[in-house]
Amino acid sequence: MKHVYFIGIGGIGMSAIARYYKRKGYDVSGYDRTPSELTAALEAEGIAVHYTDDTAFIPEDAAETLVVYTPAIPKEMGELVYVQTHGYRVVKRSQMLGEIARGQACLAVSGTHGKTTTSTLTAHIFTESGTGCSAFLGGISKNYGTNLLVSPTPVVVAEADEFDRSFLQLFPEIAVITAIDADHLDIYGDYAHVLEAFKAFAAQVSGTLILKYGLPVAATDTPARIVTYAYDDPRADFHAENARPDATGHFSYDLVFPGGRIEGIRVGTPGWVNVENSVAAAAIALTYGIAPDKVRAAIGSFQGVKRRLELHVSSPGLSYIDDYAHHPKELSTAISSMRDIFPGRRITAIFQPHLYTRTRDFAKEFAEALSAVDKLILLPIYPARELPIPGVTSEIILADVTAPEKVLLPKEELLDYLAREPLDVLVTFGAGDVDRFIGPITELLEKRLA
Repeated sequence: MKHVYFIGIGGIGMSAIARYYKRKGYDVSGYDRTPSELTAALEAEGIAVHYTDDTAFIPEDAAETLVVYTPAIPKEMGELVYVQTHGYRVVKRSQMLGEIARGQACLAVSGTHGKTTTSTLTAHIFTESGTGCSAFLGGISKNYGTNLLVSPTPVVVAEADEFDRSFLQLFPEIAVITAIDADHLDIYGDYAHVLEAFKAFAAQVSGTLILKYGLPVAATDTPARIVTYAYDDPRADFHAENARPDATGHFSYDLVFPGGRIEGIRVGTPGWVNVENSVAAAAIALTYGIAPDKVRAAIGSFQGVKRRLELHVSSPGLSYIDDYAHHPKELSTAISSMRDIFPGRRITAIFQPHLYTRTRDFAKEFAEALSAVDKLILLPIYPARELPIPGVTSEIILADVTAPEKVLLPKEELLDYLAREPLDVLVTFGAGDVDRFIGPITELLEKRLA
């Protein structure tokens, strides 16, 4: 193969693999529906990206071209149909990640939430400690400015995504499962099938399976040794003790683990949720054999992941934070952590629901989670790959929200509305295109502070 062509190249998982093959010397190009900060970065790295469904951009020599696609692309998309019917080798993104990881020590982080921060921190510990790893991440690491790390060390840290059962392409030596919640019910149908998929993933782990304490996976589900972790539950094998926040919401704690203790860890990112994520990452690193003092130092120097509790404006009377949360459990966890970071302050949340099916399946749970803020600004549903479902709109969430204030706004009116709104702590939530507002909102608030 000379060419690797990506359909949906702007996706966070797709772009990491595209970067990997570019680094390996292949001719890499691809399609995405809309330009973004990520596609601009790919183009700056010498990867050709186009934004129209046009087969003229596909390398002509099918025998020398590998095509990688994301299952988020509609099956009837013109370029996808063309390569499937014209002799190209066509594989899903998850298959490519499985092929890359094969023959190396795979360290995989799975779970319905928490996996991006945990896998990125794991990769940082391996890199910072000098052990080294290649890493395919589900977010942009703020330490490295990328979602790909490449190392000669034969270790791969991978975010193991349950969407479309992608994680079943991985056969990890060490794996974490952070959470098993009902999600992607458009794929799975019900929670029982979500759990079944996670148990199938557990069955593919060969060495150690690190489970969030209390998850319904048993020794009979996996050949691996099972250990558990938790935020501060002493029943877990790995857990925090003496967790205490400072004035900026950054926690320090002592890590208890089988046969030892690491005292005085300070987490480089704020919020109690990042204590829990760091316990999981430390469990991987310590299980692999990285020295405790190197684990402590790397957790302290971790700068986090873009769009994961990412602080853009910080002042005593006006702050702005952005987060990728798009599932009720993620929203609850993020809002709870923000109460630690900004004690006593008024939180206004902007939320863009992601997918009609997810909104339909979890409308009441979304309303309950979002009721924990002081004011909710709700945007219309971001459809992504889906067509509208009759009767499913953002209004079915709004109806049950009990926050003191709530309003539904079209996206086009958001900035004008915020310009008139008294704000203390503002947060944007969502996995759609709400991130396009980060720059304009930051600029608006910085002008207010000037």
